[in-house]
Amino acid sequence: MRIYGLKNCDTCRKAMKTISNQGVDAAFVDVRADGVSPADLARFHAEFGEDLVNRRSTTWRGLSEEERLEDPIKLLSDHPALMKRPVIETGGRLFLGWGKDVQAAVLG
Repeated sequence: MRIYGLKNCDTCRKAMKTISNQGVDAAFVDVRADGVSPADLARFHAEFGEDLVNRRSTTWRGLSEEERLEDPIKLLSDHPALMKRPVIETGGRLFLGWGKDVQAAVLG
């Protein structure tokens, strides 16, 4: 299992803690510090579409109208904190967020 997020994100920390407490070994990828490859961003965008971009974030509010119109993959490459998180990859599937539905699917 691989979890993509930000190490200072409360939701990502909750997800990591819960997954770890279930005895599941998960690798954490900090999208700001470690980066995310364009290929991974393209996979995530293909799976989640516009939902992948967090339009409620402070980063989004700080962008100009012109920047907001950029290609989502370029935008996420330039501003990794814009990615809605966590993105969880397990068993060949991708999940977005840490809602009850994702918890049930990931933790079985």
